[in-house]
Amino acid sequence: QVQLVESGGGLVQAGGSLRLSCTASGRYNMGWFRQAPGKEREFVAAISWSGISTTYADSVKGRFTISRDNAKNTVYLQMNGLKPEDTAVYYCAATQTRTYLTRTDYSYNYWGQGTQVTVSS
Repeated sequence: QVQLVESGGGLVQAGGSLRLSCTASGRYNMGWFRQAPGKEREFVAAISWSGISTTYADSVKGRFTISRDNAKNTVYLQMNGLKPEDTAVYYCAATQTRTYLTRTDYSYNYWGQGTQVTVSS
């Protein structure tokens, strides 16, 4: 059983930055998702187990960066230029699918508990 633990959420003003962290044992392709109140969970970013490949949702491309440090079993989501519409609970997830990066939440096998990100205007 893979345990994922997120940290780094909080309250920030529009235009500010936050970095989320997710610790997870094992070499999995990892993803970040978010869910705002009253909305469906949506894909944010994903990274391959090696860290070589990444993919982003159009809404965050150019503002968010996903990375990982396998020596620390940690995946990061650096969020710059935050907007009020980025407000959501952010979840990290791990998938046993390693041959390609997937954006669909049902492809992920393990999930963290979520961390709240609130961006004030």
